Amino acid sequence: MTSKRIALSSDHAAIELRQKVAAHIASLGWEAVDVGPTSPESTPYPERGAEAARMVASGDCRFGIVLCGTGQGIMMAANKVKGIRCGVCSEEFSARMIRQHNDANMLSIGARVVGESLALSIVEAFLGAEFEGGRHATRVEMIKALED
Repeated sequence: MTSKRIALSSDHAAIELRQKVAAHIASLGWEAVDVGPTSPESTPYPERGAEAARMVASGDCRFGIVLCGTGQGIMMAANKVKGIRCGVCSEEFSARMIRQHNDANMLSIGARVVGESLALSIVEAFLGAEFEGGRHATRVEMIKALED
């Protein structure tokens, strides 16, 4: 897949950080497909995570980045969409590893857990890593089999 599109979504707790992530990924040459929200009213994270995940699962976007207060709830919702492998990361090492070993296609970040600078570094680590295949491919296939 060669798409340079990334689906972005968040709940109300992470609007500001999501917008900063959108600008950052655009500066790295990616197209941010920001599906909101834009207003600070309470927004249910399950709907927001699923919307971005469907864009990734359909092939419309190569990756997805979702954010909520902790990153946990929106990650759980995204992972309910068939074909999605989303991990919540609060540091760069895990962000690299979920791409290299788990072929993750979505990243979740907690806006109340990490600051802006660290969040942008996490995004760069995720986007800069490549799936290693090999023994990891067998395990990813095992994860995929759980969806059926």
